[in-house]
Amino acid sequence: MSRVSRFTVVPCLPERIKQLQDIARNLWWCWDPEAVDLFFRVDRDLWIATNQNPIRVLSEVRQARLEALAQDDSFLAHLDRVSIKLARYMAGSHWREHNPDFPGDFSVAYFSAEFGLHESVCIYSGGLGVLAGDHLKAASDLGLPLVGVGLLYREGYFSQYLNAEGWQQETYPRNDFYNMCISQVKDGEGKHVVIEVEYPTRMVKAYVWKCQVGRVPLYLLDCDHEDNAPEDRAITGQLYGGDRETRIRQEVMLGQGGVIALRALGIRPTVFHMNEGHAAFLALQRIREMVLDTDLDFNQAAEIVKAGCWFTTHTPVPAGNDMFDPGLIEHYFRKYCQDTGISVGHLLSLGRQNPADNREAFCMTVLALKLSAGANGVSKLHGEVARNMWNLTWQGVPEDEVPIGSITNGIHSRSFISRDLSELFDRYLGPGWVNQPDDLSIWQRIDAVPDTELWRTHERRRDRLIAFARRRLHVQYANRGAPASELRVCNEVLDPEVLTIGFARRFATYKRATLILKDVERLKRIMLDPERPVQFIIAGKAHPQDTAGKQLIRDLLHFAREAECRHRFIFIEDYDINVARYMVQGVDCWLNTPRRPMEASGTSGMKASANGALNISIPDGWWCEAEYLGPNGWSIGKGENYDSIEEQDEVESQAFYDLLEQEIVPLFYDRGTDGLPRGWVRSMKSAIRTIGPVFNTYRMVQDYTDAAYLPCARRGLALAADAGKRGAALADWKQRVRSAWDHVGVADITSGPTENLPVGSHLAVTAQVHLGELSHEDVSVELYYGDLDPHGQIPRGEVNVMTCKGSGENNMALFEGVVPCKKTGQLGFTVRVLPSHPDLAEKHETCLIKWAE
Repeated sequence: MSRVSRFTVVPCLPERIKQLQDIARNLWWCWDPEAVDLFFRVDRDLWIATNQNPIRVLSEVRQARLEALAQDDSFLAHLDRVSIKLARYMAGSHWREHNPDFPGDFSVAYFSAEFGLHESVCIYSGGLGVLAGDHLKAASDLGLPLVGVGLLYREGYFSQYLNAEGWQQETYPRNDFYNMCISQVKDGEGKHVVIEVEYPTRMVKAYVWKCQVGRVPLYLLDCDHEDNAPEDRAITGQLYGGDRETRIRQEVMLGQGGVIALRALGIRPTVFHMNEGHAAFLALQRIREMVLDTDLDFNQAAEIVKAGCWFTTHTPVPAGNDMFDPGLIEHYFRKYCQDTGISVGHLLSLGRQNPADNREAFCMTVLALKLSAGANGVSKLHGEVARNMWNLTWQGVPEDEVPIGSITNGIHSRSFISRDLSELFDRYLGPGWVNQPDDLSIWQRIDAVPDTELWRTHERRRDRLIAFARRRLHVQYANRGAPASELRVCNEVLDPEVLTIGFARRFATYKRATLILKDVERLKRIMLDPERPVQFIIAGKAHPQDTAGKQLIRDLLHFAREAECRHRFIFIEDYDINVARYMVQGVDCWLNTPRRPMEASGTSGMKASANGALNISIPDGWWCEAEYLGPNGWSIGKGENYDSIEEQDEVESQAFYDLLEQEIVPLFYDRGTDGLPRGWVRSMKSAIRTIGPVFNTYRMVQDYTDAAYLPCARRGLALAADAGKRGAALADWKQRVRSAWDHVGVADITSGPTENLPVGSHLAVTAQVHLGELSHEDVSVELYYGDLDPHGQIPRGEVNVMTCKGSGENNMALFEGVVPCKKTGQLGFTVRVLPSHPDLAEKHETCLIKWAE
């Protein structure tokens, strides 16, 4: 084909309504109901047909309609209200005034492989992306100085449809960036900003785009550049597509390319937040830049970079953590090692739990853990699971002391609470539920909402969910060429008066979507009870390469197609944010059946509870924290351990059926003379009151700010000051300690009498510690004491720091301390030695520890 020149066409909006374009370009509109209504008024049918994409609506609406709107006083008044509201929102941040203790140049860069902001911006696959999107929205609401960094996928994640046999099929519609809520980032000459990232034997170019998320800019890299080779243009082709080589190319672009892009834009964050291990290469890029721009070596630069990095792990399943063959890492980072003056072996050690094991794969999670000042799981239980998963990174450190904490996920409430319920909250809770959603006192006001109003509001949402489900089912059947008789059935499935249970999530096998089918006949009896029926709405996608996950979908679909079940059990194809909103806003109960403890957090149940739905869940992830807050749902079991997964599935499926028959169904159908299920409504209010103020991203981002961002910013700036002098000194000290550590040890322990000590007394302990070439100021000697297990070990102890009383020959130091006798029974104690330095982020940072032998 001959050379093709490109040009761009934009909507021709009448002058009076040109503000529509500005509003459409800021995704703030998607969590402001009045702004959503504004675009709905432009063209209702087009709004639905374009997947609620305002850019496409303005591009495709008839010009005559635009001219008419420019003359419509009611629409213009609506437009002016929204325009003023957006302007006030953008100018209304007082974060720095309210946080004077933060450094003046404080800012955060939040890196994620996916962002789920709205269904019209298809660069997400599921919960990780939606959580990242909600993080940006909450940061915007708070006014937190934060920027997002990700990849702009030409085909995004796949669209799902099911064939006649029930097998999932995938299609990959191409994203039209010019008709999405994103824009080109231009340089001073008006040209699209392009960065270059070094790959083996070549430089790969990437365009920089921006998605404005309220006050927060999200920068996205697009490798579909004309100068790139086809395989490089495919780097940002599909989210989670391709082989291991594709994955490492994507993660190089995300991590290293993201840092390069921020530098090109003149953005210098003080804190870098890695949302999952996909972005861990960002730390390596920052180290390279520091080594090339200063006189610091790799280790010295790494100390400074590490101080300003934070890592969040989301994956309690080992297979979900990216691992790369050492040869692949060497191929992509040989030149990097030359630039930074380290060996390939040194680099590989950063991605291994055991640096000495040359057979161990290179793990992105381990790299992120080693190059971050701190890390967290996304629920309290997940923090425990993560400490167990990665404890070998800190050899010899007790599992409960492994430095991985937890910050429980939340949701951006305004993005998922229904319009109907929002209006109810506005009337009875006041504006505080929007401006201060973590204020418990505001949510207490839910009790003032009349039961009738809350129930009728919920019934309307259930009606809309049923209508939506019927429409989607009709389209699904029509696309498969179903006869007219089957299409008519689609208009009759489900009943707006029946107890409705929703289940929607990624179809991984550990999520056990088919647990409800364990006893099909019992389930049918429950569903088809003539007096108190139950119905299910299911949705979700399996990864294209997950055949076992696809089989789960097939099993559910076959059950749904049985003649007696099809009116009470349906599967909605192509699960996305839009489907999720309808479901969490309309169901009565939200079902969650993971195999504990494999659910890191889960946020769909939070969204349902915020709308008054009651959870039915295995006690896993976030639900372990929520179930004890009040009567807001039901737990399937108590988190018991089982000898086999078959036994677990059998016991927990029967427990689910028991809950339905004995508690859930009776409570729902227990109606007063006015037709209201007042007991159910009380539980709805309890769910809103207990879950609303706790499990939201406003609280979550505040937790990250206090526990991660501020400490990282302060420490990072301190270590980088004076050309990195303090950071370099810390790196040199660590190297000196590592070199001398083999000669450190506890030589002898003595104590006072150990029998029949009264409660409240103290046991005096003395330890002789050989320090080798170190001084007593380089170490912390600690008493570790507590209950004994059957093997005579201390599984979870307490610590008292011992005091140095002097040194003798051969640098043998004397340390003294006491063990408090707090309880009766047989206990134990021992002594351990750790490196100690005032600039360490936490005491196990060096991964060095010596126990008395």
